[in-house]
Amino acid sequence: MSGELVDLSVPLTTGMPVYPGDPEVSVEPALTTGRDGVNVLRLHLGSQSGTHVDAPYHVDDTLPRLDALPLDRFAGPAVVVDARGLGPRAAITPERLGAVPAGAPIVLVATGWSAHWGSEAYQAHPYLTEEAAELLVAAGTRTVGIDALSVDPTPAADFPAHRVLCGAHAVIAENLTGLDRLLEAQAAGLAVEVWLMPIRLGGADGAPVRAVARVGQRVPQE
Repeated sequence: MSGELVDLSVPLTTGMPVYPGDPEVSVEPALTTGRDGVNVLRLHLGSQSGTHVDAPYHVDDTLPRLDALPLDRFAGPAVVVDARGLGPRAAITPERLGAVPAGAPIVLVATGWSAHWGSEAYQAHPYLTEEAAELLVAAGTRTVGIDALSVDPTPAADFPAHRVLCGAHAVIAENLTGLDRLLEAQAAGLAVEVWLMPIRLGGADGAPVRAVARVGQRVPQE
């Protein structure tokens, strides 16, 4: 496989940030080589812990669950939108998104907020407006990622961006990191591909992922 691989995932660790009300994360030894002959970890976490994807079922019982979605929702060419420089709890409007290429299967929104991971400021992240989510759906995008705790404000009253995206059977990826490197590559004319493959949980609302990007060959100029 040619090209540079970029890890877009946060580590799963005890006490890591979670969405308010979600299960806290705990990672501890269950078995050890000294006592049991092997090392095995005991994990306690929610389906939305760390870098994860949301299935449409996350916000509506009638919408598809994680295992009903086609695998191409979780991998493919990506466009990265530069929404950095916004203040706490700022709205990302359609104007800020700019011209999203029609048919772009995966759009990643870089807010720069992953720099606040682990601090109280992380919950005060920028978020997509309902209109911005509608723009992405209208462009044909069916996978939307963000380097923040949620595509909606934290906390949110009614999750309007989630409802627009999930209503279109789109996948949402949250708590991404490392998008600055992808913006640099994209500005240099390099192709970006991403993989957001979730744990195979039956009937789930979402699942943690190991999100990885590949910065590949130079995009041909038309």
